[in-house]
Amino acid sequence: MHLERPSLKWEAEHIAYMQEWDEDRMTPSSFHLKEDIPYEVYLEELAAKEARHGNRVPNTNYFLVDDDERIIGMVNIRHSLNDYLLQVDGHIGYGIRPSERRKGYATYLLSEALKVTDQVGIRSVLVTCNEDNIGSAAVIINNGGVEDASFTEPHGNVVRRFWIER
Repeated sequence: MHLERPSLKWEAEHIAYMQEWDEDRMTPSSFHLKEDIPYEVYLEELAAKEARHGNRVPNTNYFLVDDDERIIGMVNIRHSLNDYLLQVDGHIGYGIRPSERRKGYATYLLSEALKVTDQVGIRSVLVTCNEDNIGSAAVIINNGGVEDASFTEPHGNVVRRFWIER
């Protein structure tokens, strides 16, 4: 298993991953594909977002790929935090393909993402999850997460916040 940057090579597999997704909002949302946008345009837009397009912070996106060249998970690593990220999304957002959940891949993916945060110089890494996402909380704790104060969004969703010191 290894991390791979999004590229044209992954178009068909990315689409297959999306078709399997079981929630309205893909996590991380940077990997959500729109049917009316060609994949080349998606990649250009992703590159612009990574380079700080609009109000975004610099970030990097990766697929977690297995030995069979199948996308198992996706991760978005934000290199700094704005006010919203500090409360809700943190430095790292990740998701695992629904058919591959509960197999330890999320723990592995987060550990690989933490290696990237080391490379970009982030020593205190904030990782968050919704209060009802017990599995994600366990993944974060398994990677050294120490829980901080939760944040309640205006619509009532409670976000659990964990710091991982590197």
